[in-house]
Amino acid sequence: MNLLLVRHAMPAFGPDVPAPEWELSSEGRCEARALARVLPPDALLVASREPKARQTLEPAGSVYTDARFDEVARDEPYEGDFRARRRAYVTGTDYPGWEPRERVAARFAEAVSFWAARAEERPLVIASHGMAMTVWLAATVALADPGAFWADLRLPDLLTVDMAAEQVSRSGSADPPPIP
Repeated sequence: MNLLLVRHAMPAFGPDVPAPEWELSSEGRCEARALARVLPPDALLVASREPKARQTLEPAGSVYTDARFDEVARDEPYEGDFRARRRAYVTGTDYPGWEPRERVAARFAEAVSFWAARAEERPLVIASHGMAMTVWLAATVALADPGAFWADLRLPDLLTVDMAAEQVSRSGSADPPPIP
């Protein structure tokens, strides 16, 4: 299976709109158009239900949505050090009101299997979110350092996942940095 994971492009964000409803910023829309040029033209495109993920793939073609690729469900304040909080979560810290990592990994894995069967021989491109992707990859390819992996993700990012070899690598760049 040719599996590509996409972390969504830059959203327009702020405290007045819940994160699951954020849409892409104008910069994010430009990044999405650039990303579309490097995606396989015959790929099956699937995104989480969140607008920013779907909009990241839309320049490449018709996009299916699947809630199982949504970001980690959580009660998280807008203010404070969200990066430290999220990095701690992907490395094993539990927070009240946050979806258990095991549940995230299970729903994501179920969705990958479902869409891989529908893709058949076509490449499968999934647009999702940093924490959900990291939690699933940690369970699937045994990331050496999930926190460092999450912190290194870009907006957008394109990753190739080789499930048989249990490897993930950055795609679409002439000189990709190593992924821990």
